[in-house]
Amino acid sequence: MLDTPPLAQIKDAVGPKGWTDDPAEMAPWLEDSRAAYHGACALMVRPASTEEVVAVVRICNAHDIPVVPQGGNTGRCGGATPDTSGNAVLLNLSRMNRVRNVDADNFTITVEAGCILKDVQEAAAKADRLFPLSLGAEGSCQIGGNLATNAGGINVVRYGNARDLVLGLEVVLPDGQVWEGLKRLRKDNTGYDLRGLFVGSEGTLGIITAAVLKLFPRPSGTATAYTAVSDIDGAIALFARTRDRCGDALTSFELLAANVVDAAVRHIENAADPLPGADWTVLMELSGNTDDTAQRTAIEELLADAMDEGIVLDAVIAQSEQQRLDLWFLREAVVEAQKYEGANAKTDVSVPISSVPTFIRQAGAALAERFPGVRPFAFGHIGDGNIHYNVCQPVGVDGAGFVAQREEIAELVHGVVRDLDGSISAEHGIGQLKRDALASYKSPLEMAMMRQIKAALDPKGLMNPGKVL
Repeated sequence: MLDTPPLAQIKDAVGPKGWTDDPAEMAPWLEDSRAAYHGACALMVRPASTEEVVAVVRICNAHDIPVVPQGGNTGRCGGATPDTSGNAVLLNLSRMNRVRNVDADNFTITVEAGCILKDVQEAAAKADRLFPLSLGAEGSCQIGGNLATNAGGINVVRYGNARDLVLGLEVVLPDGQVWEGLKRLRKDNTGYDLRGLFVGSEGTLGIITAAVLKLFPRPSGTATAYTAVSDIDGAIALFARTRDRCGDALTSFELLAANVVDAAVRHIENAADPLPGADWTVLMELSGNTDDTAQRTAIEELLADAMDEGIVLDAVIAQSEQQRLDLWFLREAVVEAQKYEGANAKTDVSVPISSVPTFIRQAGAALAERFPGVRPFAFGHIGDGNIHYNVCQPVGVDGAGFVAQREEIAELVHGVVRDLDGSISAEHGIGQLKRDALASYKSPLEMAMMRQIKAALDPKGLMNPGKVL
């Protein structure tokens, strides 16, 4: 065995169904979801168990072969794409897709990293429970990738990010050891928070192979409203009023600028704007343990008072599940529509909720001065301060020339974020896209601590090299 080439050892470890070196089969997995990064690898493996992951990692560690963990490959920052050297092993977790345990009484579900997010939601629903993590790619993204990037989505207002939904982890470390941390405890105050260390680490410290996730009671009632607000400040005022009156019943609170809604309606079939002409709209949802009628009454009374005060100009409240789905389809169509508007520079930033209006105004003014004619597309999770502030090319301008300015545009937007004590990555991670910029927005001490953690766990630097740090 010692004389067997390492790639042959890896092939033996995962079996004939667990590997490929066919260029055509590997090609879709060597490009990120935005087609911004293109890589190469020596071998792509799909282990079917934690034991097979261990075997692959140990062989790679012994022969100094880089390992790039990968989930559903839906990331936005190139975090799961290998570099172009072709030296790495791409370790895709899609075959590790078992639900190991559902403990309805303890409100937990234990799943392997390759489980599709939608499948986790459905497994919870079969036990009359809710797994609340929800985002546009939930039909193809995998829970391991969600945890590795600390994914957010539309329900963060009530339930928190992915990190808040994890109780325990199973992690294969860079040397092949396994941290067996699959505990279902709500309280475990025994030292450092290792669980939190790996969530959001983007596979640079180890490979998450399984997780214990929190479940919640399934809401018995939901109310969804699409509202035209007076301005961005009105959106913040409505959010504060809703939290005051409805508390944790407020599940989602999404901001949409007029131009992003207009683009969705023009480019995406079946996307319809219930309130055409509104400059700023909010899509909000309440859910809880009372029925739909009670939730709808609460949102009606809330919006009526807000309209009396001029905070809300108009509103549509979903009267059926189909109407609710239509409103959320419009929200998701906004993401898809932007590609039809030409080249764009995407950012994923967060600021304190109260600073969102200042951020949008200052970023818009700075962009208009430096890049006349650019079109900011602002939308996203205003209820947790996360704005997807994407900048589309001016009409009639050469797209290739605009693409060459993406980095400068991002630096300008990120500068406003820094001044407001925000973050340049709210839910998409760092990956390759923001790796070089990270040091400009973290203190030298923070960067040093991160490097020390990386060196302690991955001294050879083999685990997802070139990402985050």
